[in-house]
Amino acid sequence: MTDDKNTLAIMLFGELLAADQQVRSRLTRVLPRGMEISHFSVLNSLSWHGGERSPAQLAETFNVTRGAMTNTLSKLEWAGYIHIRPDWDDARRKMVAISPAGRQARDAAVNAITPMISNVVDDLGEEQVRATLPILRALRRQLSQD
Repeated sequence: MTDDKNTLAIMLFGELLAADQQVRSRLTRVLPRGMEISHFSVLNSLSWHGGERSPAQLAETFNVTRGAMTNTLSKLEWAGYIHIRPDWDDARRKMVAISPAGRQARDAAVNAITPMISNVVDDLGEEQVRATLPILRALRRQLSQD
């Protein structure tokens, strides 16, 4: 890689990291009290995909350790946002489903973050956002292969 390409790569990742920090900071401020980004992400995934998922599947989805996912799931279960049950086919596994309270919490979080997200899209312009999405998806796929 040439120096110009190295500089370009460093600038790209610097911008991604800075944007990630800004998004996390803004989300944390607008999420309902006591809800963390990881909680919202899991509830949103369970709501979006419907049905049940195993903790291992969720850990893989979010690229975190099983221990980290277990910690998040424990907090969500304690809050009454999810139900965890044994897998009827394999007693060693568990299955996770969103509860009605979890669906309400997820919906409240979506309502809280929507104005912030909409403002970003309005400021950037829909056309620019649509053009950026394929690039970000390709970058995510490339990074997930490593």
